Amino acid sequence: MPTSTPLFTLGRCVATPRAIDALQRQAPPVDPADLFVRHIVGDWGDLDAEDAAANDYALHFDERLLSSYRLPDETVVWVITEADRSATTLLLPEDY
Repeated sequence: MPTSTPLFTLGRCVATPRAIDALQRQAPPVDPADLFVRHIVGDWGDLDAEDAAANDYALHFDERLLSSYRLPDETVVWVITEADRSATTLLLPEDY
């Protein structure tokens, strides 16, 4: 359940070139920081109940976290935080 308080650390934030391009193609362009903020407060985006529950579990047991967001043009982008919280990556599913 989303909060207004960060639930974990993002570590180093990076994005793939294709994800950045997808964000910039939107009208208006989507700021990647907005997606990182949604992710860090537990707004997992368009995940089904099972995947959202897996993230809630992962918060307490230091496992990988995944959010999925649909952009205005229907492009799907993922935000993945590594289990050790060393890095968070913004990418397209096909970049995975």
